[in-house]
Amino acid sequence: MTSAIAVRTLPVQDTLRGIMLMAGAFVLFSLLDTTAKLLGQSHPMAQVVWARYAGHGLIAVLFVFAHWRQRPWRSAHPLLQLLRGSLLLVATSLNFLALRYLQLAETASIYFSTPLLVAILSVPLLGERIGPRRLAAIAVGLVGVLIVIRPGLGIVHWAAGISCLVALCGAFYQILTRKLAAADSPHTAQLYAALVGMAATTPLMPLDWVAPQGIGIPLMLAIGLLGGLGHWLLTVAHAYAPAPILAPFTYTQIIWMPLLGYTVFGNVPSPWVLLGGAIVVASGLYLLHRERVVKGRAAIP
Repeated sequence: MTSAIAVRTLPVQDTLRGIMLMAGAFVLFSLLDTTAKLLGQSHPMAQVVWARYAGHGLIAVLFVFAHWRQRPWRSAHPLLQLLRGSLLLVATSLNFLALRYLQLAETASIYFSTPLLVAILSVPLLGERIGPRRLAAIAVGLVGVLIVIRPGLGIVHWAAGISCLVALCGAFYQILTRKLAAADSPHTAQLYAALVGMAATTPLMPLDWVAPQGIGIPLMLAIGLLGGLGHWLLTVAHAYAPAPILAPFTYTQIIWMPLLGYTVFGNVPSPWVLLGGAIVVASGLYLLHRERVVKGRAAIP
């Protein structure tokens, strides 16, 4: 029986479906960060990270059984896939640590600098070129990050530096994703990412475990499902629409993170965070636009 993903008879509807799936994935990721911040108040960070990967790993294993004949565990570059999964694990762990001390809007605004770092690192790592317009956009975006963290004013929290490391790990993760996209399927990449995190965190659980109680029990279950389902939606979205169309919708988190921060924790983002976040998002969107223009010119014979 032909899967729905393989049938592409209505390109416009497929594109809209991909956009909706992408937007839905980042709603789940916003809820994931909110749940991690809640759990981090009463549980060790390693346990919260494990719970997130346990759900992701379960969904990945179920996918293996459902698509056994496609052998999704086979990779052309298994070591690079392991490195990619390790980068995601480090980024997740550091992000959960930063969430203990920062508002959701603050971590999101800093993480939005990831596309800027990807553009910078793509020059030495992927051999890409950056024109003066994209260089200017990167510079403006980095100024936006500085507005969010405001170094030198005596009010920056050390966890803001952790969030910057999260963005850097995310940039390396995305570069490896680009590099492996031509060799491995998205399902293979998701499988490796899930299993690396679960394999690395499970042995730590007997050493640092706090039995969940009350609301902690459903939150532990929820964080795993949110991570697994979010990445599954992300994978399916790219089966319906190309990455350049979907990429801008990663910034929908700029809506959900401040809203969830206010609703759940009563946090009101400062004007500096909102201003800096807006600058970073605008710079990222302009970078995506310029990348599309440049690639469009290169495709013209």
